[in-house]
Amino acid sequence: MNENQTIAKQVVQAIGGEENIVSFAHCATRLRIMVRDKERIDQERVEGIDKVKGAFFNSGQYQIIFGTGTVNRIFEAVEQLGIQSTSKEDVKEQGKKAGNVFQRSVRTFGDVFVPIIPVLVATGLFMGLRGLLTQPQILSLFGLTPEDISSNFLLFTQVLTDTAFAFLPALVAWSAFRVFGGSPVLGIVLGLMLVNPALPNAYAVAGGTAEPLIIFGFIPVVGYQGSVLPAFIMGLIGAKLEKVLRKRIPEALDLILTPFLTLLLMITLGLFAIGPLFHSLETAVLNATTYVLDLPFGIAGLLIGALHQIVVVTGVHHIFNFLEIQLLERTGFNPFNAIITCAMAAQGAACLAVGLKTKNAKLKALALPSSLSALLGITEPAIFGVNLRYMKPFVMGLIGGAVGGFLASLFQLAGTGMAITVIPGTLLYLNGQLTLYILSNLVAMAVAFALTWLFGYRDEVSANAAPQTVGTDGAALATAQTEGSLSAPAVVFAPALAELVDKPGILTVLAPVTGKLVTLNQVPDPGFADKQMGEGIAIEPSEGKIYAPFDGTVVHVIKKSKHAVILEHTGGVQVLIHAGIDTVSLKGEGFVLHVDTGEQVKAGQLLMEFDPGIIHGAGLSTVTPVIVPVGIDNVIEVNSASPGMVVAGLDKAMQVKYTVPVGS
Repeated sequence: MNENQTIAKQVVQAIGGEENIVSFAHCATRLRIMVRDKERIDQERVEGIDKVKGAFFNSGQYQIIFGTGTVNRIFEAVEQLGIQSTSKEDVKEQGKKAGNVFQRSVRTFGDVFVPIIPVLVATGLFMGLRGLLTQPQILSLFGLTPEDISSNFLLFTQVLTDTAFAFLPALVAWSAFRVFGGSPVLGIVLGLMLVNPALPNAYAVAGGTAEPLIIFGFIPVVGYQGSVLPAFIMGLIGAKLEKVLRKRIPEALDLILTPFLTLLLMITLGLFAIGPLFHSLETAVLNATTYVLDLPFGIAGLLIGALHQIVVVTGVHHIFNFLEIQLLERTGFNPFNAIITCAMAAQGAACLAVGLKTKNAKLKALALPSSLSALLGITEPAIFGVNLRYMKPFVMGLIGGAVGGFLASLFQLAGTGMAITVIPGTLLYLNGQLTLYILSNLVAMAVAFALTWLFGYRDEVSANAAPQTVGTDGAALATAQTEGSLSAPAVVFAPALAELVDKPGILTVLAPVTGKLVTLNQVPDPGFADKQMGEGIAIEPSEGKIYAPFDGTVVHVIKKSKHAVILEHTGGVQVLIHAGIDTVSLKGEGFVLHVDTGEQVKAGQLLMEFDPGIIHGAGLSTVTPVIVPVGIDNVIEVNSASPGMVVAGLDKAMQVKYTVPVGS
């Protein structure tokens, strides 16, 4: 049994065995598994498996990060164990529920483009290799000049570099049909129809050497070589149309009529309506992107380098795939890649600074491999495992990314491909740009490292904030982060957090849920926003679990709707945790209570779970107020933590000062 098969068996066993798997798939870096019972997952065991870089729950899926390339081999090894998807519909339904409409749309967009990225990566490497081999400096090493290059050799390289983009609509339409439930082979044929040689070539029309066909006197019809958006829309509509036809056409005629009508209707609609309309939209998007990237004085690099990793955290960064593909198809170069590479390298350097500075063995063991992973193009472990947890390193990484992006923009760096960055990304800059590419990344890393070392991290708090696990009262939570969500690593409350132990007259309330801490005035409910209910904070949760933020007693739960819990500390201070806004209207749907009135709870004990998808699906907000209710007589003052990302059990949400009776 080879190493990957061993790892596959360990993964299956750690997540509860084959019977706990509903279905599994993979993306560019992660194995994505739908499980029947997530309580059967042994998180600590999963994270201890060789090659695993992190694991977490997101969008109803258990996601295990292996990294580019490795995940493909592990996926194949799991398949070789005889495990097959048993309910793809369950995966789709979970995906539909997770996140808001925009996030779900972007995720779907990513689902279409992720499978074709490897082909575009290979094409980019071919372009970089051709650029290297045709450089005069390289040719001179062999006593050659550019004029000595064989035309047959150039033709061969042209086949390697041009094929994927020439037939890009076929790839996009195939993937769209697959994602939206149609027959992928119809998508391939439909995409090929868009680039049929009988149509005027799009490149020739753009170059003025050919004229478009004019239909009905006003509709210009051309081929759609290299086009993306028309093929995507045709794949979406075509897959839906095929499913509608299959339901209505008798089975005896299905094989003949369904593909015939699907292709006939879609190519007619595509050439005369969808193509011209969305090609114009596509051109407008590309022109706007090019305009931003061409801003003078490195402004584009400064802005994109500073903001890109924030977009990654919010989970909508897949939209950039479309922009990068368009840049490569139209210009042959991708300046976006150079800028975001600096942003990623900077986050890795900030993480490295934490790892080298800390004396905490657990944090060091997490930070150093995570920084190396970032330099190989996988930033999730560094961002969510370290930088966001302490926040300042993340900010210093953003600054480093801005500086590096600024230089990349000034140097007009542009990769020959996409989807590989930092160290592997050097292969995209072999056409004379390599020195400046390395310089830009080194500057980004140096700035982020220095700022983090000097101002972004103090080691005296690391012993308290490093990941820890406890027993069953605070059963280990999964390290929770996502390619792109607000999730940060969710770690259980550690009873040894000496800094956070209650002092007489002071109650420290830790974040009961992982997410983004905001002020009460941002809560979409005047009762909370105007502090009519009491003083406190609110958290935009990135996961559907709420934990006790201190040792205390459950004095009240809303049994029917299950959406709120009130805890009381031994000092008499009460804290209300209210999951979502107006969620009482759901009458308990999507909520599970794990405690009851009168029950004693320990910090880190699971109080309730909720399904964000159900809340969002009802048009409600998941923002969770955490407040000290009005009427608690012994409360003197409530001090809130600063807004930003908080991790359940590790970050302080607020501190309550209260009077202690004499003799207590």
